[in-house]
Amino acid sequence: MPESHENPAPDAIYAALQGVNDPELHRDLVTLGRVRHVEITENGTARIGIRLESLTGPIRQRLKQDIEDALAPLGLPTIEIEFSAGLTTAPDQPQPVKANTGTEQPQQNPQDQAREGNPLPDIKHIIAVGAGKGGVGKSTISVNLAVALARQGNKVGLMDGDIYGPSVPTMLGTSAYPPKAVGNTIIPYNVHGIKAMSVGSLVEDDQALIWRGPMAHGAFRQLATQTNWGELDYLIIDLPPGTGDVPLTMAQLLPLTGAVVVCTPQKVAQDDAKRAIAMFKQLGIEVLGLVENMSYFIGDDGKEYDLFGKGGAQMLAHQMGLPVLGQIPINTALRYNADAGDPIANFTGDPQLASELGTLASTVADQVATVSLELEQATPTITIRD
Repeated sequence: MPESHENPAPDAIYAALQGVNDPELHRDLVTLGRVRHVEITENGTARIGIRLESLTGPIRQRLKQDIEDALAPLGLPTIEIEFSAGLTTAPDQPQPVKANTGTEQPQQNPQDQAREGNPLPDIKHIIAVGAGKGGVGKSTISVNLAVALARQGNKVGLMDGDIYGPSVPTMLGTSAYPPKAVGNTIIPYNVHGIKAMSVGSLVEDDQALIWRGPMAHGAFRQLATQTNWGELDYLIIDLPPGTGDVPLTMAQLLPLTGAVVVCTPQKVAQDDAKRAIAMFKQLGIEVLGLVENMSYFIGDDGKEYDLFGKGGAQMLAHQMGLPVLGQIPINTALRYNADAGDPIANFTGDPQLASELGTLASTVADQVATVSLELEQATPTITIRD
């Protein structure tokens, strides 16, 4: 009679899949949440569901071979792999937690990985500006935060990472000027006291930006690492709205000091901001605080009107244990200067607007200093087991 043996448990398959990397993002399938399910039938067949950004033939075939090689030591009679399209940062099914025996290395979060291989060592602080939804003025905050920090004596860069809807070229007035390059190095624009580059400067104005996952990953990486930023105190990154794959790429590539989340006062914007905050925390990125945009409006009669409600950001910040970094009013000058590509005018015209933007920059700088000090003072801990 043939010798019988027990089928391996799903835990063993998950453990083996931790040794298989995504061909595009170069991190293991389990950490990236690519493993949708693992099932072992009575006859020992392993059925594994894998979610990928791209289902192109070469990528699928390469990953199939890598998975089969990783599972070969388990002695499974048959391995069935089902690929599906889509991006997720968390698996559909709960993953088993393996007991720490004291010999295993802790799983790195994306930021630990980025700090080990920092591609921009000459930049002191990288700050992401994100939002849970579009239309809250995230790019407006990014542009004016960068200019305000520069006006306070800092060396500042602005990267338009919104590869789906880049608006920074219009807001900075660079849309009429073609970018320059030396070899494979992109030369950023020097405008309004900052260095800036946008994917919108690299494509035609009327070109539809339709990116699949790997293309978005590649475009962001190229923009971040092939631009000649030089030495900077701050690099502000304007992210696409929502919680898609670009923030994941950023977290794996760049060591961030922290993130700024933009919202408006109404509750629907707060709900989306909560998701953005949760995303940054899951990626190991410190959330510096909230900016409430379109916070209020001052009419010609001098009265203050709360068009979208009042105190929404304060309530959310209190719930999440975060500071409010600034409250930016609805101001026609802000809109006009953005359309004209002249952000400097926001600091030389309406004194109240200039004050709010200056306060935002100062508060962000203070938070960055606090977070940086905490990182410097953090010490590793040692766990001793019998």
